[in-house]
Amino acid sequence: MRLQKYLASCGIASRRKSEELIEKGIIKVNGKVITEMGYTVDPDNDRITINDKPVELTEKKVYILLNKPTGYITTASDQFNRKKVIDLVDLPYRIFPVGRLDYNTSGLLLLTNDGELTFKLTHPKFKVTKTYIAKVEGIMTDKEMQMIRNGIPIEDYVTLPAKIELLKKDRKHSIVEIIIREGRNRQVRKMCDAVGHPVMALKRIAMGNISLGEVPIGKWRYLTENEIKYLKEL
Repeated sequence: MRLQKYLASCGIASRRKSEELIEKGIIKVNGKVITEMGYTVDPDNDRITINDKPVELTEKKVYILLNKPTGYITTASDQFNRKKVIDLVDLPYRIFPVGRLDYNTSGLLLLTNDGELTFKLTHPKFKVTKTYIAKVEGIMTDKEMQMIRNGIPIEDYVTLPAKIELLKKDRKHSIVEIIIREGRNRQVRKMCDAVGHPVMALKRIAMGNISLGEVPIGKWRYLTENEIKYLKEL
């Protein structure tokens, strides 16, 4: 088994983050520092350590759906000491978010100690759909929504075609449902900015076929067996 895959399987971090740990030179195999990405280990016979502490396979895989409030970060640490989503889940397992929701975005966030699944769900090639409800300034027109459906230039890239539907409007605001197949940083907000309708509030309500449902804000639940199977088969 490749070292980064083993670290992810142990719940240390996602596979991508595990690769960063290897690059830092803090992972040892049988006392030797390893910085090679393709290094193969035998979990039954090799002694793997991180900062000289043994790494062992996690016995239990945990899969959680959290309704993230605004005002929480999805990273493990923060220089401004802001509140972290991990603090909302009191479990004796080291878990980490699947992707990110920015500080001012609420809604569905998956957390797990399954590094392989995290890698799959966050890798661009898998294109797992994500559904958002956005309240934006002004009235979004059919022409502007079509621009989003076609793909719109943002900074140095063009977004993939997205689905968008106007759910409600009044004189000053629109509420739209947006479904994207990629997860670039603050993408929905930037798409709405690009058509002249800054986001006032943003909530993710689904990831693939898994929906937020009735989970209260700030609360969480375990994924069902069917939901876990669905994610692994994507």
